[in-house]
Amino acid sequence: MNQSFYGLLLFVFLLIPPVASFMESIMIIHMHMQMPMLVISGFLMAQFILKLFQRFFEKWNSNGVPGILLFVIIMVYWMLPRTMDEALTVPAVEVFKFISLPFLAGVPLRDSWKKLSSKGKTTIIILFTLLFIGEGALYIWSPVQLCNNYLVMEQLTLGWGFMTTAICMIIYLVYTYFVDPSEYV
Repeated sequence: MNQSFYGLLLFVFLLIPPVASFMESIMIIHMHMQMPMLVISGFLMAQFILKLFQRFFEKWNSNGVPGILLFVIIMVYWMLPRTMDEALTVPAVEVFKFISLPFLAGVPLRDSWKKLSSKGKTTIIILFTLLFIGEGALYIWSPVQLCNNYLVMEQLTLGWGFMTTAICMIIYLVYTYFVDPSEYV
């Protein structure tokens, strides 16, 4: 229950208007800090939610695939440039961000990740690696400004942030290919 409390605390902290406003004022912080922190808050709160609705998750997400699919859909949706723009200009989209990332991405991720096979986990990491490379290329080499609320320089910074994250994910995938983690348990 301690994790759930910390997740709720993080969620409430991110909801505070000055904190939300600051994090949304810088593009890379909006995409690479606020949004993942919202997912992490849901991931931490999931312990309580999964106990509360245990039967529902056992029936709905028995093998982890539906939950991870929901996670992927929500994450891909929030990586679209237009969605980031609308989160700043349309209050309903902003509210949806604070609901969808913790509860429709973080909670299903916690429930699904332990149920997936190692091949399934590797597939998800490869998918996000390719997605991050694509997003990085889009933000770096786009000839136009993609988000009206952010400067082109911020767009480039975000693109390089995506590329750096993708490189780190590639390093992780190469590492797990050559090293068997079960040897170190």
